[in-house]
Parts: sequence; C-alpha cells; structure tokens
Amino acid sequence: MYPEQHGQAPAERAVEVHHPTPITPAAVTPAPLVPVQPGSVPAVASVVLPDGRVVTGYAIEPPKPEPTASKPVISRAAVNVALGGVGFLAVCGGLLLLTTFITALTALITQLITLAAVVFGGWIAVQVFSASSHQGGNTFNIRKAVFKRNHFNG
Repeated sequence: MYPEQHGQAPAERAVEVHHPTPITPAAVTPAPLVPVQPGSVPAVASVVLPDGRVVTGYAIEPPKPEPTASKPVISRAAVNVALGGVGFLAVCGGLLLLTTFITALTALITQLITLAAVVFGGWIAVQVFSASSHQGGNTFNIRKAVFKRNHFNG
C-alpha cells in the first residue's frame, strides 16, 4: 500500500510501470444486450494507449436536463408588499372576529337581562294579583270586633 523506504535518493530509484492485464473474452460472460435507442448519435472517441493499441468507443456523457424557461426575477419590494397585504388581511380578519364575538356577547347579556326581568316581573305580578284576589287582607278579632283593612265592622 505504502512505498517501502529505501536508502537511495528518489532520482536513483527505478520507476516501476504497471500495465493493465487484458481480459480475455472467454473469461467474461456476455450480458444480454438490450437495444436502446439513443436520443442523438454520440461522437465516437478513439484513444491511443502507450503501447500503441487504439481503443475506439463512444464517449459517455452525463444526461443533460432539458432547459427550462427562466423564471422572472421577483423584486424584494413586491415580496414585501405581498407579505404586508397578507398581514393586513390577517389583522382585518382578526378584528372582524373580535367585533363579532363582542356583538354576540352583548346579545347574550341582553337576553339574560331580559329573561331575568321577565321572571322577576312575573313573580311580582303573581304576588300582587294573588293578594287582591280574595278581597281580604288580614283579619284581627279584638274584643269581638273585626278590623278589615282599617275599617271597623262592629
């Protein structure tokens, strides 16, 4: 992995050249070929190896995404105006809900006061009409005299 340490200077050391070992076709099992239609015919590239052999093949290019239409630039002022408008609408909606709540609460309190007035007024009416319906009042017998509503009936 690491080069061995030699006592010689770098210029005195021999340079080793490693050549790739060719793969024999018999050792490789061919994979089934699936025909693929290329979008365009790629250019054929030829490479000359140091030993004089020529390797010819297609250059593999990474797929390029299709160009998209460029988006227009949005100005910062337009974004601020839009966000301000959204904030303003949110505040207006909140105030509308608040006034609606206050109105509903006022109507509820008014109905409770009206209900209390009707119930209390009905109780007072029952008291007034039940006292005058039997035309009496309190009767006291003093020395066999009958007092009815400050009238002496003797």
